[in-house]
Amino acid sequence: MTLPGALTLLFAAAFTAATLLPAQSEGLLFWLVTTQKYNLWALLAAATAGNVLGSLVNWWLGRYAAHFKNRSWFPVNEKQFSKAEQFFQKYGKWSLLLSWMPFIGDPITLVAGALGIRWGEFLVWVTLAKLGRYAVVCAAAASLF
Repeated sequence: MTLPGALTLLFAAAFTAATLLPAQSEGLLFWLVTTQKYNLWALLAAATAGNVLGSLVNWWLGRYAAHFKNRSWFPVNEKQFSKAEQFFQKYGKWSLLLSWMPFIGDPITLVAGALGIRWGEFLVWVTLAKLGRYAVVCAAAASLF
């Protein structure tokens, strides 16, 4: 696979993983790093950019579509939304540092939009969280060599 192909695949996997769709990107990143065929920094940038952009989709859904949260098609059920909202109200913007975590990260990013967190501030906190998570994955994969 060429570098552009690897970066596109990784970006798409990271983007999908950050949305409310079930997906995973860490395994792909780990594997791509261990192949030692691709630039580590390019892989880290592609994974982080895709994941942050996916979280921005969640923020947008929260910002502009949260009034549909009681509909059956809404991607987060009322219980998840309420739990994320309570967590976010308790810890504020600091909770965005947990946006990388499975199961709770996506609802937190959605609730951040619903609660009116400015996208610039959202972007900073979520980028730090996502970059940190992928840096750990890269470091773990790279340490095998």
